[in-house]
Amino acid sequence: MVHPTVTGEAERLRQRRFVGVMLAAPFLAAGAAVTLVTSSLGAAVTIAAIFAAFGLGWFEALLVAATGRMAVAGRTSIMLGGLALAAAIAAAGGLASPVALLAVALPVEAWWIAGSKRAALSGALTACAAILLQPLAGDLLPLGTVGIAPWHWLLPLAWALTLLPRAGALANTVVRAPAQPASDRLEDVIDAVVLRASPQGEVLDASIKSRSILKLAPELLLGAGLFDRVHLSDRVAYLTALADMRGGAPKRRLDLRIRLPRAGSGSVDNFRPFNLELIGGEADRDVMTLVLRENDDVAALREELVEARETAATAEVAKGRFLAVVSHELRTPLNAIIGFSDMLLHEMFGGFKDPRQKEYVGLVRESGQHLLSVVTSILDVSRIEAGAYATEMEPFRFVEAVDMCRSMMRPLAEAKSIMLATQISADTGEINADRRAVQQILINLVSNAVKFTPDGGSVVIGAKRVGSRLHFWVSDTGIGIAEEDFANLGKPFTQIQNDYTRRFEGSGLGLSLVKGLVELHEGSMSIESAPGEGTTVTIGLPVNGPKRRPGAASSDVLAMPATKPKGEKDGERNGSLRKTA
Repeated sequence: MVHPTVTGEAERLRQRRFVGVMLAAPFLAAGAAVTLVTSSLGAAVTIAAIFAAFGLGWFEALLVAATGRMAVAGRTSIMLGGLALAAAIAAAGGLASPVALLAVALPVEAWWIAGSKRAALSGALTACAAILLQPLAGDLLPLGTVGIAPWHWLLPLAWALTLLPRAGALANTVVRAPAQPASDRLEDVIDAVVLRASPQGEVLDASIKSRSILKLAPELLLGAGLFDRVHLSDRVAYLTALADMRGGAPKRRLDLRIRLPRAGSGSVDNFRPFNLELIGGEADRDVMTLVLRENDDVAALREELVEARETAATAEVAKGRFLAVVSHELRTPLNAIIGFSDMLLHEMFGGFKDPRQKEYVGLVRESGQHLLSVVTSILDVSRIEAGAYATEMEPFRFVEAVDMCRSMMRPLAEAKSIMLATQISADTGEINADRRAVQQILINLVSNAVKFTPDGGSVVIGAKRVGSRLHFWVSDTGIGIAEEDFANLGKPFTQIQNDYTRRFEGSGLGLSLVKGLVELHEGSMSIESAPGEGTTVTIGLPVNGPKRRPGAASSDVLAMPATKPKGEKDGERNGSLRKTA
């Protein structure tokens, strides 16, 4: 019942003894009331005296237990003890009664609690004052004629019996009183909580360091107190370590989380990381030592993680604001540039005096359209990453999306003499998906295929239905992809660089946007390529649409994991790679 804020061992001992005396003293007072007062003052006064004794004594004990301060309570209790002693002697018939021997109890109990000569002297002076005041108490109490009876010996004998179990502690107090040498025990040397436990894990003893490290009184860790505070997911490792120790292991070490008292009402996660070392006893095999230390490394990592999350959240807000500015400040003037360039190219206000003027206006228009497509792709990728890309699922014939893509990409393919062909299976039918997203996937894949295919090559768009999924692919006879470049595929603003691809413009957003759109549809994506042998990108989408609720969007874009060369995987020719996302 000692308050947890009291950390000094000597002060805790004083408060523990004070609380014990205050809890036990009312029983002796109640016995005195029944023995001495009932016959002269009646049952009502006796019951009132008993209630007063228990109320005052236990109030003093609870006051010290709740506050950890016993200065005022100590002075009050010794004064009340003196008054009670004076009343008891007067009620017993005066100093000739054996009850007067209880005067010895005040200095003895004061010395027992405080362990000092000053406290014993204070108790002796209070007892002398009680003896001197007892005639006055006899005059104030209507006791009538009081006779000395043999049973008055019961009261001093009852108090004397309480000294028997305390005899050993009294002797130790005398020995310890002169000096308190510095301790060299393990518990006081290391900055850790040292516990003694049975082979079954029941804590038998805990060091005082638990108050500063765990913010817990040692008594709260006894028995199963430690196990009850171990995090649920760490209990298996803890029990396994105990089993190993019972099996004869000399030492075990593990990391675990301990539940500490909550710092406040707003604290949610009150588990802290600790290192626990279990050491077997050499002399006593039935007792092992547990050393519990704070895991500062894990705690520091947790703090860094919290800071990183806050930084990432701030960066996400800043990125959103930046993209909003980009959308307004770039797209608006770009639309004007493209529109007026079209008007000039159509010579709506007269012809050009020099043919080079028309050529330059055409370059301005193409550059504006390219920059507008880059800005649009950036915004689309950001919406997908933020989970704000709105999809509208509708059934449509997949071949219609292919025809639209071919009509858009045909001029680009013809400029490089590239054959743009299709291999659409007859059972392709309809698919329930976002039409705009599927068309964007096809356009980006075909655009990349045409861009990285040399003049005179071929690009094929194929599709077939496999069960409940529609598989479509875009294959080319282009430069292919080297094994070391697969790790960078699909990263925004990253383009595979070599002597050939550096001749082409591009923001590196096409494949990243495709990955995000495929993920929104709960689809799959795989890439098979080898240097100089072309590339095939295969997309698999559910025919009936994604299973998530309509309108839901993916909260992130999954990165494609790196894989081994296909030739090493299934025995095919070396250099061919397959990658699945």
